[in-house]
Amino acid sequence: MTGTAPTALIEEVARAVLGVEGVAFLKPGVAQQVRSALSGTRQPGATRAPGLRMSRNAGGRERPWDVDVHIVVLGEARAVDVARGARKAVAACLTRMFPGETAPAHIIVTVTGLV
Repeated sequence: MTGTAPTALIEEVARAVLGVEGVAFLKPGVAQQVRSALSGTRQPGATRAPGLRMSRNAGGRERPWDVDVHIVVLGEARAVDVARGARKAVAACLTRMFPGETAPAHIIVTVTGLV
């Protein structure tokens, strides 16, 4: 069983990633692109930002967060530096929001394109 992160947490982490120099935007998945094209709007109650998935394995607070981030990087930036910066931003955001947690988050940042 997997617990999904609350919308407010996902939005806070997304803001942290978007604040990293060199990040153009979070890359939406195919399902999100199709859904957006068909509906033209964001679905109410959606718990994911485009390009960002967060979950926690069963067990609550003692289990680490699993964070998967897909970003598109600005062409003048080095992708590896931007990815490292995004990873650090996610870790810092989670540390700030959950100061008592000892288990480190499992964070994967994937650069899916350059613009």
